[in-house]
Amino acid sequence: MFAYFEVIFFFLAFNIYDFVQTQDSSCCHHARDYSPCREACDQLATTKSESRLKHLLQRLPSYCPESMGELWVCINASLPGASKKSEGWVGLGCCELTIAVECRRECKLASSKNDISKVCRKDRETALYNCINRNEMGSVCCSYAGRHTNCREYCQAIFRTDSSPTPSQIKAVENYCKSISPELIRCVDNYTQSYPMRNPIDSLYCCDRAEDTSCQTACKTILRTMTVENEIVDGLIEGCKKQPLPQDPLWQCFLESSRSPYPVTTVDTPPSPKLLCCSKANTTVCRDLCSKLYSTNWGSTQSWQEFESLCEYKPVEVSMLTCLADVQEPCQLGCKDLSYCTNFNNRPTGLFRSCNAQSDQGAMDDMKLWEKGSIKMPFMNIPVLDIRKCHPEMWKAVACSLQIKPCHSKSRGSIICKSDCVNILKHCGDRSKFSEGTSPETICDFLSPTDDAEYCIPLESYLSPSSLGDIVEEVIHPCNPNPCPSNQLCEVNRKGCQTGQDCLTFICVQGCKMGEASEFLVQQEALIQVPKGEVGCYKVCTCGQSGRLENCVEMPCVDMQKSCIVGGQRKGHGISFQVDCNVCSCFAGKLICSSRQCLNEHSSDEDRRMFTGLPCNCADQFVPVCAHNGRTYPSACIARCVGLQDNQFEFGSCLSKDPCYPNNCPKGQRCLPKRKVCLTSVSDYICNQYKCVSKPTNCEKVEEDPVCDTDSVEHPNLCELYQRGKVLAYTGQCQDICKPEKPVCGHNGETYSSVCAAYSDRVAVDYLGHCHAVGVVSDSGTHTACAAITCPPLSASGCIPVIPPGACCPLCAGMLKVLWSKDQLNVFAKINYKQPVTVHNILRTLRLHISVPQCDIFGYLSIESEIVILIVPVDQQPTSLQIEACNKEAEKIDSLINYGSPTLVSHVPLSALTTSQVQVSGKTSSGCTNKMSLYFALFLSLLAALSVTC
Repeated sequence: MFAYFEVIFFFLAFNIYDFVQTQDSSCCHHARDYSPCREACDQLATTKSESRLKHLLQRLPSYCPESMGELWVCINASLPGASKKSEGWVGLGCCELTIAVECRRECKLASSKNDISKVCRKDRETALYNCINRNEMGSVCCSYAGRHTNCREYCQAIFRTDSSPTPSQIKAVENYCKSISPELIRCVDNYTQSYPMRNPIDSLYCCDRAEDTSCQTACKTILRTMTVENEIVDGLIEGCKKQPLPQDPLWQCFLESSRSPYPVTTVDTPPSPKLLCCSKANTTVCRDLCSKLYSTNWGSTQSWQEFESLCEYKPVEVSMLTCLADVQEPCQLGCKDLSYCTNFNNRPTGLFRSCNAQSDQGAMDDMKLWEKGSIKMPFMNIPVLDIRKCHPEMWKAVACSLQIKPCHSKSRGSIICKSDCVNILKHCGDRSKFSEGTSPETICDFLSPTDDAEYCIPLESYLSPSSLGDIVEEVIHPCNPNPCPSNQLCEVNRKGCQTGQDCLTFICVQGCKMGEASEFLVQQEALIQVPKGEVGCYKVCTCGQSGRLENCVEMPCVDMQKSCIVGGQRKGHGISFQVDCNVCSCFAGKLICSSRQCLNEHSSDEDRRMFTGLPCNCADQFVPVCAHNGRTYPSACIARCVGLQDNQFEFGSCLSKDPCYPNNCPKGQRCLPKRKVCLTSVSDYICNQYKCVSKPTNCEKVEEDPVCDTDSVEHPNLCELYQRGKVLAYTGQCQDICKPEKPVCGHNGETYSSVCAAYSDRVAVDYLGHCHAVGVVSDSGTHTACAAITCPPLSASGCIPVIPPGACCPLCAGMLKVLWSKDQLNVFAKINYKQPVTVHNILRTLRLHISVPQCDIFGYLSIESEIVILIVPVDQQPTSLQIEACNKEAEKIDSLINYGSPTLVSHVPLSALTTSQVQVSGKTSSGCTNKMSLYFALFLSLLAALSVTC
């Protein structure tokens, strides 16, 4: 983490030129090992212009980090009255490591390490101060990497954790950064050689290798409570009742390491998730280089340089490069608090890869280099005129765009539009120095080959400040930037806090790192798909308590060379396309399509007259049947249309049936309803709507997670509710507005006893009352069942709504319609103890990708064989900005699915999602005026109030 500081100098009671005379090499020699700072300091000492001096004084902290203490002491001593203020100090990400609450609070408000010294005791808050010191060191070392992204990434990996850097991490820095910056290598080497003792907790995974359970327990206790080497070894010998034999698996794991003061070994590191991107390369050369670099073995310096020159900037490889960028810097909503690229601030609904202080500084550094008359790139140099005079604001927008990296929802690339590129080079390119045959057009054909606003960044958007101003707080981004320690993930806090607790908008949860130099973490206990090295081959692992991937199981390889034949044409794996009015995709040679009824130019007048628009042209009668997959279908006709046999459904809705009658549980166990909609094959994996549990004896140790029974009485958890013999109505706190119960119809065609019951099932409400109509699925349909439905008013006037498939009523939301591979889900079910994959599994995992707390996710299995996902505003009175934010979240997820981004497909079962269509709520010119109906006040307030977990 880097920190850059704004220095405000008060010129009081002294002449500024007196300072110039005293500010000589006596201060600047403190920066002798850090050339950017030394250069800036030397300019400060030699300038004769008062205005230039003031400017340099203000910008000096951008080149000289606060961690260069001796330099700043010298400067401050030379300039009485100077003070410096942090814009985002290096300790901010360390604050969650504090022990005392008051220290944590002070840390988050601080501007420097000095600000916390009175409240945070060094003898008690060791982890905090170690983290701050580590970040300060990293700020200095990694800045030598300049704009070399991979070098900087591997350097930063050294400083991200409080454990000793691994040999492979150090080797990666040496391999790639040696030719870029010897200063960086020396700086990192000084840090690693002097690194303190490994954190014993880093070796918790070794305990699982002990054959004896009591030894495993003793081992974990020892590593969590002891820090001294001899005590750890003695404790393990005593706790495990055996001497440390080399052949013992536990002690093998603790073998002596060259960098560790107590026994440890390196566990096999999974390949980088970037390896998933290599199959997206368009050329064999780049595919091979990518695979070589991101497999388990680190690539050589030559390989990195070849990849950079042959692949890094090639438009033909945009799919692979975008995928790699997704892993390194995923697109996130929101940009603010930049001091140089200020036109990028106050954009809460914009998507950016790298809106942070480092990129802000990087843009300023680029401008400084370009002012020398040349834009240097690995494959070409572009001579330019004096950009300080020739359209400087446009050049600034270019520098900031390349560093902050706005990413459009479709391409997510970071190239400026061709017309902007040609325009600026025509005016400011030094054509007298262009090589023969080169022109602004030929350069831009290579750098920025498109003007399609869907796939490039129009500079006009960033030539002036945002018009939003102070209203940006209507949409917040708790996890951007990441406030959690490096080994934890940040998640939006959607459950609130217990009374008396500090309530934060985010929570930090333990995770597992995917690769040595990667910031990509996954949640504990999550199932993760890891590449094996060969294209299309994976294993599925669990993120364990030790913070490492474990219990890995190999999966059958996906044949990505196998194509589908459609209408005599070959469609490759991963390709999406239309067949009549249906969306289809090809997955490993198998065609996957929605089950939409279509009209075409060959349809007869009779066909058009009889067309209902429902699947298989079924009648619009609502006579529900409950399928064995747990889904209620509007009619037997539609159930058959989606591929169900008559013995796989029965008349009546699923919620109207008691899954515990008859009771199929063994004697001594209780049958509890556990309803689900399964996406795996019903014939292979039984989709039970109940679970058998032992009768609880003591609920005091069960985590508090409130639930409400059918009498509107709240219980601290399910254990208490069932122990008292009550029936669950919905999860979350009891809501007065759901008492008495009033039935509602969900988008899935299921009647719920109340709005609360629907939301606890992650289903949004279509209309009040019992379900009695199947809704619109085609614009050409003639059925009128929804005409008798009274729809609630929209949440905000001026919103152009969406209508979910099978529903009757419109709503303001972002909507996705997603296809998936049932074969792939069956594979996941098989390796996960034959547990079927459900709609809730998909929603729960996707919910982690919704970064704005003003939006939440709902969904259901549609009658067209798609998963419908709704991103809905949760505030009682959603503003136009909040509706737009939910739209952007939907577009972001749509893009991740369609491009097969590793940030999404690494998670099981999301890797089975094959294609997505997005539709968002637009707005009329009048905008959204926050006019709320009673119904939608209920709807939105409950989204925020219910503590729902899927």
